[in-house]
Amino acid sequence: MKVVLTGGTGLIGDRVSQYLARQEYEIAALTRRAGQKSLHGVNLRFVEWDAQTLGAWAKEIDGADAVVHLAGEGIFDSRWTDDIKKRIVESRVHSTRLLVEAIAQVQNAPPLFVSASAVGFYGDRKDELTSDDASAGKGFLADVCVQWEAEAQKAAQYGCRVANPRIGVVLDSHGGALASMVPIFRAFLGMPLGSGHQWLPWIHLDDVVRGLVYPLENARLEGSYNLASPNPLRMGEFCAALGQALHRPSWSWLGVPGFALRIGLGEAAESLLGGQNIIPQKLLDAGFSFSFPTIAPALHDIFSQR
Repeated sequence: MKVVLTGGTGLIGDRVSQYLARQEYEIAALTRRAGQKSLHGVNLRFVEWDAQTLGAWAKEIDGADAVVHLAGEGIFDSRWTDDIKKRIVESRVHSTRLLVEAIAQVQNAPPLFVSASAVGFYGDRKDELTSDDASAGKGFLADVCVQWEAEAQKAAQYGCRVANPRIGVVLDSHGGALASMVPIFRAFLGMPLGSGHQWLPWIHLDDVVRGLVYPLENARLEGSYNLASPNPLRMGEFCAALGQALHRPSWSWLGVPGFALRIGLGEAAESLLGGQNIIPQKLLDAGFSFSFPTIAPALHDIFSQR
């Protein structure tokens, strides 16, 4: 079976490609690094694309069994200037539109299109229990996710089953939020962001990978679905667990003040000061089993790999 993959060189995409390779999938990775032949020991066929224009890469989609779309500009890599926000939108919304245009043109459209989304779709939900069918929230990230998913859903008119996994905060020691927090905690300076009462919809990287490719294995799964642990934590609880895993204190009674985050991050700070009490009900109903449903074993596994 053949999968066309975008974002295959990123934190999640790298592990997805490794997983698919172990399952003996043929992988055509659309990337700007077309000269590469392998990545972390996984043999891939790299195909050049710029995520902006149709080209020879579109032929890879013809007859493929699935397209898995993970490419996108880092959300919290920089302060949200107008230029950065434009790049975030274009790297997700426009690239998804481009892939659908390619699907529309091929003779044999892939039966499955998995296009990643994010729990940012829901905005700040306070203490509301948020299942897969909850309405969209407000704010920049929510607007991006709404547009992002809408573009992906257009592939359905060409015979594709479309799946939009809404990914939570991914935990891994080699990248993402956790990797940036660990040095701070090791320096005995660990504390929650903001009040610490906001919900954190976390997920172990291994479960992200399995949850992303689950639609390839389960034909019943389609549409948008939450991809986060069934046991979300409040930010303060997560920091306490992280401190315990690292044998360091977590100064939960302090917390990084909201105004300081707003000074440093601008508009992006609001996404960190809010949260979502996510329940991945649709995924659980489809028969998916989390390898790391609770935080202590998840952190133990992550740090035992270092």
